Amino acid sequence: MSKPTTANWIEKDRRQLHPVYHPKSHIDPLVVERGEGVWLYTTDGQKILDGMAGLWNVNAGYGNEELARAAYDQMKQLAFTSNFAGMTNLPATLLADKLAGFAYEGLNTTFFASGGSEANDSAFKTARYYWKRKGKPTKTKIIARKGAYHGVTMYATFATGLEKYHTMFGPAIPDFIHIPAPNAYRFDSALQPGETIGQAAARLLEEAILREGAENIAAFIAEPVMGVGGVIVPPDDYFPIIRQICDKYEILLIADEVITGFGRTGEWFALKHWNVKPDILSFAKAITSGYAQLGGIQLSDEIRETIETASEGEAWMHGYTYSGHAMACAVGLKNLEIMERDNYPARARELGKRLLAGLQTLKEFPFVGDVRGLGLVCGVEIVSNKETKTADPALAARIFKAAQARGLRSRPLGAVLAFSPPLAINEEEVDEIVRRLGAAMDGIGQ
Repeated sequence: MSKPTTANWIEKDRRQLHPVYHPKSHIDPLVVERGEGVWLYTTDGQKILDGMAGLWNVNAGYGNEELARAAYDQMKQLAFTSNFAGMTNLPATLLADKLAGFAYEGLNTTFFASGGSEANDSAFKTARYYWKRKGKPTKTKIIARKGAYHGVTMYATFATGLEKYHTMFGPAIPDFIHIPAPNAYRFDSALQPGETIGQAAARLLEEAILREGAENIAAFIAEPVMGVGGVIVPPDDYFPIIRQICDKYEILLIADEVITGFGRTGEWFALKHWNVKPDILSFAKAITSGYAQLGGIQLSDEIRETIETASEGEAWMHGYTYSGHAMACAVGLKNLEIMERDNYPARARELGKRLLAGLQTLKEFPFVGDVRGLGLVCGVEIVSNKETKTADPALAARIFKAAQARGLRSRPLGAVLAFSPPLAINEEEVDEIVRRLGAAMDGIGQ
């Protein structure tokens, strides 16, 4: 019997519906057969440098035998058992203990989910629960930001500030409000005299709170560095002011660290860059480097105490079948061991500087409007005119395809090409990202 061709595989693949699907986006998919380090190998013989670490998450790189062994050993012993109240398992217990205070002092309680969308839905429900327990049941609204991505469950969909995720799934769930993000390249709100972009963007949060009524706002959610919205790195003064505003009006701060958590930006968690602590932290993706489905939220001690002291009639009735999945938590424990041993945040910090400096050299092209990043997450914004900053998504898509033809995978986010390679990448591979992208741009320019 002959080996299936790539065309055979693609025909079989038609039996599944892919995420964020449109037929035109799946005409000629990469059929990936295996991965090693930062490299993907396809059924038709391509070798591709994965500049996106899967979907921002394969920090330890592909083919890591330690993680595979951790999964195998745990599945042999106990793959799964319920983690609902009344039962637990050793890996979930050990990982929760490991994470206590790991991100921020005072965040000592973890609830496990299966991914980032579930994590953020859990955060929203917990924020509402908290204020009901505090005798403030009108505090239900969530403020998020335009361009934000928080997932695709129903609550997370309408927290997401990207209209294309809403259009076919409305009507919108009420009580989600969106304000502009602190995009230094494209901030279009009026600045007051002497005001920085960070101060202005934070002021827009306060204005939204006053407009809606602080007594109606449960939480403000933000990615420390916006991912799908175009790799937006905030000004340094932004989040410290945001924390002050949330404290002033008794509003919970939810940090969506699904992309930025576990070393991606050069710190274990990105809000540490600005010495800001959230009340609820959402995580997923890199907790297992993508080797198992795991996410969750961490809660402040105050929120945990509020849950602990509830009457039976006010119990925190929330959870998923796979909360605290034994195998996934075992992989998470091993992954954290690897990341600590090999000092992944430091790797992201130093190699991120190298990647950003290399990408900055591409600003010589007339269509590269902006290059930005923090640690090993970077964005290259493509424009048709540098003076007017006119975004050019079509050209960005052409560059993406040209780069992929040269064996480099990025992710086109409108007019922005995103890069988020495995933290296990080395210097030569970082330079190869820049070389291949530059070659693709050269080809486009001719």
